[in-house]
Amino acid sequence: QVQLAESGGGSVQAGGSLTLSCAASGRTFSRYALGWFRQAPGKDREFVALISGNGENNYYAAPVRGRFTISRDSAKNTVYLQMRSLRREDTADYYCAASALWAVDAINYDDWGLGTQVTVSS
Repeated sequence: QVQLAESGGGSVQAGGSLTLSCAASGRTFSRYALGWFRQAPGKDREFVALISGNGENNYYAAPVRGRFTISRDSAKNTVYLQMRSLRREDTADYYCAASALWAVDAINYDDWGLGTQVTVSS
């Protein structure tokens, strides 16, 4: 099991940037793929980005590809989501989650953080 805690959310104007962090506890951090998901008000939770346990592979949802970058620092047990060129439609609660699988479906993720809110205004 991995305990996760997100931080870095906030309010930003469209076109701006934010970097989210997800601190993980547990000695087996490197065994897990880490994903970022988001949930906007009234909408289902959706996949955003994914990084492999060794940090060598990543994958992005189409709406964020080219604007968001996922990375991980194994020494700090932390995963980051750098968000640039933010749009109003990026407004959501953002969650990080850990999975033993390389997967984009939330059902494959067993451990979740409590989320951090991102609000993008025009």
